[in-house]
Amino acid sequence: MKNCSRTGRQWLKHGMLMSGLLGLAMTLFEPVALAAETATASAAAPASESKPAPKIISAADKPRDDATLGEEDEACQKCHDKPDIAAKRTDAGELLPMRISTQDFLQSMHFETSCTDCHDSSDGKDHGKVPVPMKSMRDYRMSFQNACTTCHKKNVAEFKDSLHAVLVKEGSDKAPTCSDCHNSHTLRSIKLVEPIANVPCANCHKEIYRAYSEDVHGLERIAKGKKAPLCADCHSSHKIQAASLGDGIKDACLNCHKDSVVKHEVWLPNAGQHFEAIACAVCHAPYAQRRVNLRMVESVGGKQIQEKKGVPRFDSLAKSLDGSEVGFDEKELRNFLKEFNLENPGNKAILSGRLEVRSGVQSHQMSKKEEALKDCKVCHEAGAVPFVSVVLSIAGPDGRPLRQGVEKEVLTSATNFGSMRGFYAIGSTRIKLLDYLLVLVLLGVLCVPIAHLTAHRLFKKKRDELNAARAKAAAQSPGSASQK
Repeated sequence: MKNCSRTGRQWLKHGMLMSGLLGLAMTLFEPVALAAETATASAAAPASESKPAPKIISAADKPRDDATLGEEDEACQKCHDKPDIAAKRTDAGELLPMRISTQDFLQSMHFETSCTDCHDSSDGKDHGKVPVPMKSMRDYRMSFQNACTTCHKKNVAEFKDSLHAVLVKEGSDKAPTCSDCHNSHTLRSIKLVEPIANVPCANCHKEIYRAYSEDVHGLERIAKGKKAPLCADCHSSHKIQAASLGDGIKDACLNCHKDSVVKHEVWLPNAGQHFEAIACAVCHAPYAQRRVNLRMVESVGGKQIQEKKGVPRFDSLAKSLDGSEVGFDEKELRNFLKEFNLENPGNKAILSGRLEVRSGVQSHQMSKKEEALKDCKVCHEAGAVPFVSVVLSIAGPDGRPLRQGVEKEVLTSATNFGSMRGFYAIGSTRIKLLDYLLVLVLLGVLCVPIAHLTAHRLFKKKRDELNAARAKAAAQSPGSASQK
């Protein structure tokens, strides 16, 4: 409200009386609307249900109606705002639009930025008169990376540690740069509720975007206009890491659904262990395909192992040991871990089993909580479908997983039990050899009293005869006669 009042005073100072009155009206009526909205939400949601903290939208985030161009920028826009301005053709044959809408620019977050702040290499005398060679649109975008650094130092620093930056360094022509995600001339604040069609991630991740737009989060945002989570809320905006690395995505879920563990404990036995070993989408994307991921972790501390750059041990070792080329059997998996641990015997690699969905698309097909899986038999019965598909994985140098197929029988192998510590699903990963050993132990325990009782009964007659003979002998002895 303070921001609205301050904005209203600014409009009045510029002589915009109608806008000022509108700002005053918003100031007066906003508390009433906010109170009504809060009351409605409180009545609709249970008291224990946690809600994500609302994003604070400041006056700087909102489009400005009083923004104007500077004198130099107006000179630029005399040409660049013409509807018929020709596009520039790159050496690669691409067409780069040259028209920049003045109205859209003034409504953007960069309305106070001058053209020359970013286009500092442009010469006002020769600009538009002397042809400037341009290899490709990609090369053109890459040339503006440093311009963003001038103002957005923190974001650029985070980007340099991201998976996207790694791909850019590797020479990928598909990895996004700043301008691939942010149109510098029409950039709006991400805090404003807008259709998800404006999310730049959809440009590359089309299938995932399509799945998200139809799941519970996307529908909340499109149909109801609510601030349901977007890509950046789970994956971050600039410091993007591989989704399979660590527990980042699970933590992102719990960041909004803070009381999930408590709610699950009401009906789900060992809820904490389920949260550790099962990805949220396994139950909340009920139509997804599932698999067991045996992640390689350190035996001391349990940290996920990440392969060193330039040393492809995982792939080379897997190819040399997978004789059938259909996946490791229990012997091949045991030999793989033995060979892999030769370099670091003090902190060996062990396997941490985790149930997950098979693809990124399926992990974005979240349903309403009423449709989530609650039938224990889906996992806890012999031959359960989620335990048919098994992979062995390690984090690659850039965080993305490297995978090797594993035969499902490995999960029920007694010889690999020591490598898969703590991963056991009642009814699904039962190790038959251990069952047989248990039966033998129980039979052994029962045999002792049975054998004792049987021997006692079999030799009862003989024992009675011996006792009678002893008693008779004792009665006929000299000592007995003298006592009488």
